[in-house]
Amino acid sequence: MLSIARTVLRPTLTRAFVAPGAAASLHTLPDLPYAYNALEPHISEQIMKLHHTKHHQTYVNGLNAAEETYAKSTSTKEKIALQSALKFNGGGHINHSLFWKNLSPVNEDGGKLAEGPLKQALERDFGSVEDFKKKFNAATAAIQGSGWGWLGYNSATKKLEITTTANQDPLISHSPIIGVDIWEHAFYLQYHNVKVDYLAAIWNVINFKEAEQRLVEATK
Repeated sequence: MLSIARTVLRPTLTRAFVAPGAAASLHTLPDLPYAYNALEPHISEQIMKLHHTKHHQTYVNGLNAAEETYAKSTSTKEKIALQSALKFNGGGHINHSLFWKNLSPVNEDGGKLAEGPLKQALERDFGSVEDFKKKFNAATAAIQGSGWGWLGYNSATKKLEITTTANQDPLISHSPIIGVDIWEHAFYLQYHNVKVDYLAAIWNVINFKEAEQRLVEATK
């Protein structure tokens, strides 16, 4: 998990992850940087509370359990069998830790994209910000089952690209700039099965300032 965490998380979050078997404190659920009702009406308080305290907490618990078992195991076969649990729960913890910072209330930074490196890169690579949102939403809505939609920076092409990952797989092919959770627990209580409405609404609370900081770090 250490190599994955270093790839996809900013340094402040990377320190929370250690290789299985290393001595360290348990992973913990990070606090939200805003109140549970702060993203309303676009994401309800009920969803945010359930998503954070139940679903993300489950990934934290699962990751701690998998790492503890891995550290105690002397069986290569058992360690190999634990890889799926480490990937799923570790990815869930990584993705959600990023996702909470990816969002911001409308009366703060939510939905506000100022002139700067991110806007310039979006216009360069997608034609316009609106075209980017349309392409992102189309790709993310097309995910079969559960997964994540990503805007990532490709260090090889030096461009922003839209990609998706299944389940709780973390994004390791690109540096994550914006990630959107398309699991049903992220929207169903409010938007039911209409994913496109959730995807249209979430841009009102995307923290573009945070996304731009990630882009600047990725391009150093």
